[in-house]
Amino acid sequence: MIKLMRVDHRLLHGQVAISWTKNLDVDCILIANNDVPVNDLRKTTLKMAKPQEVKLVIKNIEDSIQAIKSGVTDKYKLFIVVESIEDAYRLGSKCDGITQINLGGTKKNDDTHSISKLINVTDKDQELLQKLISKDIELEIRPVPSDKKINVSKILNKK
Repeated sequence: MIKLMRVDHRLLHGQVAISWTKNLDVDCILIANNDVPVNDLRKTTLKMAKPQEVKLVIKNIEDSIQAIKSGVTDKYKLFIVVESIEDAYRLGSKCDGITQINLGGTKKNDDTHSISKLINVTDKDQELLQKLISKDIELEIRPVPSDKKINVSKILNKK
């Protein structure tokens, strides 16, 4: 069962490894990312950051979609972490089990604008978020579980 998908450009770090996994009571973290499976340094770093009692699976985006759709992940209380809104859209638009996406942190650059303190989006990201909302996927901004949820659709509709 998919408990939550989180967008965080840092992927797995203390906040995710401790606060989120404990709050969600998950037993498996899926890192869905096209770079990490072929980048030994990033892969090793993520393996060191995972909680001892939680299984860590690292797959590229397409393999992640296939694993979720095949049902092989159904036996886990699964927490999916992706690096970008685009990756979240790719999984969220193809996997029915994803009903909630948490935006935890996205990088700021010259092409982005801020929709919250930690969330920076491009115009394309904003379109993808709107498409996810139209699929009835709940989108929230919440850095840590104890923070108040901020509904992304309310922010986007103000603009």
